[in-house]
Amino acid sequence: MSEAKIKSRPERVLEDPGARAVATLYAESYLNAAQANGVSSPETELDTFVDEVLGKFAEFAELLLSDSVGRDDKLALINRVVAPRSTEFFANFLRVLARHGRFDMLPVIRVVVQRLQEQAEGKQRVRIRAARSLSENSREQIRSTLRKSFGFEAILEESLDPALLGGMVLQVADTVFDSSLRSRLKTLQSRLVEKAFNEIQSGRDRFSHPEGD
Repeated sequence: MSEAKIKSRPERVLEDPGARAVATLYAESYLNAAQANGVSSPETELDTFVDEVLGKFAEFAELLLSDSVGRDDKLALINRVVAPRSTEFFANFLRVLARHGRFDMLPVIRVVVQRLQEQAEGKQRVRIRAARSLSENSREQIRSTLRKSFGFEAILEESLDPALLGGMVLQVADTVFDSSLRSRLKTLQSRLVEKAFNEIQSGRDRFSHPEGD
């Protein structure tokens, strides 16, 4: 399993509400346990493990993340390979995932942990699809508008979509704001079709009920 796959997979998995709910449950439990145990930077060990271990040792990652490897075998790997090189707090968290058959969710949990910490700092990720690259001035205007409207500092995740023709589509959590030219053209087309239909229907009504009847 390559580092690229480790990084790209969580974003796709998080599009599933059920998977997102499970990942959030474990991420919140991880952060709460860290606070209770006095662990000041729980994300550091989690990031290191996902990036430096799972991301760079493909065979080891496959063993831990695969559904075909049993719980006891995963626990043995954690105890033999991970525990001697990690804190007991982190090793225990990995054991919990292995016992509950959720180890494959670890890269997703890592992403949710990052986002929960960002939210705690008053930040939130916002997806932007635009027809062309945004200027720094446009980015700052978007951040300023979101700050005034929602009260958080936006972390912009940009992607290009030439099919939008112009304008952009913003996604804040599950809410989508579409100001693209393609969307406006579709709206205009719908209005023109509706207007034409109303005019045709009005003509039919006049024909069916001629004046004086």
